[in-house]
Amino acid sequence: MKKNNKEITIYDIAKELNVSPSTVSRALKDHHSIGKKTKKAVLKLAQERGYQPNTIAASLRSNKTTTIGVIISWINKPFISSMISGVEIAANKAGYNVIISQSHDNYEHEVANAQALFASRIQGLVVSLAMETTNYDHFQQFVQKNIPLVFVDRVTEELNADKVIIDNFLAGFKATEHLIQEGCKRIAHIGGAQHRNVYRERREGYLAALKQYNMEINEDYIIENPALSSEEGHRESEYLMNLPNRPDGVFCANDTSAVSVIQYARKAGIKVPQELAVIGFNNDPVTTIIDPPLSTVTHPAIEMGKLAAMQVLGYKEHKEIVRSQTIVLETELLIRESSSRKKYHPTPIV
Repeated sequence: MKKNNKEITIYDIAKELNVSPSTVSRALKDHHSIGKKTKKAVLKLAQERGYQPNTIAASLRSNKTTTIGVIISWINKPFISSMISGVEIAANKAGYNVIISQSHDNYEHEVANAQALFASRIQGLVVSLAMETTNYDHFQQFVQKNIPLVFVDRVTEELNADKVIIDNFLAGFKATEHLIQEGCKRIAHIGGAQHRNVYRERREGYLAALKQYNMEINEDYIIENPALSSEEGHRESEYLMNLPNRPDGVFCANDTSAVSVIQYARKAGIKVPQELAVIGFNNDPVTTIIDPPLSTVTHPAIEMGKLAAMQVLGYKEHKEIVRSQTIVLETELLIRESSSRKKYHPTPIV
């Protein structure tokens, strides 16, 4: 029984068994040069004494770890948590651990996270950029050291790195087209910060759909909501619903804003979808709880996370792979009551 808090080392085990530290080390690694009897004795004593291998010291000696880092915005967002789950599934299957850090959509936090992970000698990095980030110098150290760097969802074209994304333009087009086909004539868009690729491309898809169907583009109906929070969603809803010629359809760049629109409309006595059709983006769990259930665009988060981790690990195994590969995944339009002026039916994005 261990009588104090002293960390047990291979030297302690070797001394107690009267063998060399190298013998203990090889036995713990199940090396073929160590006999079964010795292995059994070493493993039994190591378990009894609570021995734990010092992976940090090992990584310092080899200058390598079996860890990949992940930088995300908010871990409590359904899309992000699902994406992390995908990263962990692929990483753990390959024998790697994952260190997760949050930027809280703050540039300075993202820089600090990147520095800490780089100092931890991670073997690869998966990033979904903070909303504030417009400078990417803090990732150059990974590129210079040939540490695999993969961006997911929120990406940048300024770095030579892999990307896993969806076709945000097509998704925005299809969401808007659905509202048009349901009979909406005045369609508003609540989007995110336009320097972020995902929100810029969703708005471009919205505009392209209006143009293709010869619909009027009214700048009063186009809103940039940097945080896309519930509070901002309510403010934007109040603005839109009090316009002289208010919209009869709204495409929101995330589900949080879309839920806010439905909640405001209900309080204002505006019927959804009869007077106002609403569609969101992400397929968060709240979409099936809100009344009426929210139409939305799926985001294959788990698959995106898996593919990002596989790209990182692939580069570690195959250094000849050419960088800057972009994987684009399909999405699906999920039609529920909030936008169904005609009827309810699932419509996959083709």
